[in-house]
Amino acid sequence: MAKYLLVYHGGSMAESEEEQAATMEAWGKWFGTLGASVVDGGNPTGESVTVSSDGKAQPGGGANPASGYSLIDADSIEDAAAKARGCPILAGGGSVEVCATIDVGP
Repeated sequence: MAKYLLVYHGGSMAESEEEQAATMEAWGKWFGTLGASVVDGGNPTGESVTVSSDGKAQPGGGANPASGYSLIDADSIEDAAAKARGCPILAGGGSVEVCATIDVGP
């Protein structure tokens, strides 16, 4: 089984305590459906800067900054994408980028 990085982009922030609780519950349920395939549940991201090849730093993370990440096991990129389709960030207008990781270890 290979590892896939799920990079979350965008999505709306819950404003009320009730909305925040519902959002956390949705994420918990989704992670529950993924079960043992979750390698690292990840975290939301905060302030970001994109450093370009000329060394300049662009505040804000560029055109489509990451808003969080997770690492999962999946049989294929198609399987990883299928698992990503249940992500709660999609309901908030966000997206999930699915990236195959490459093991370069010994």
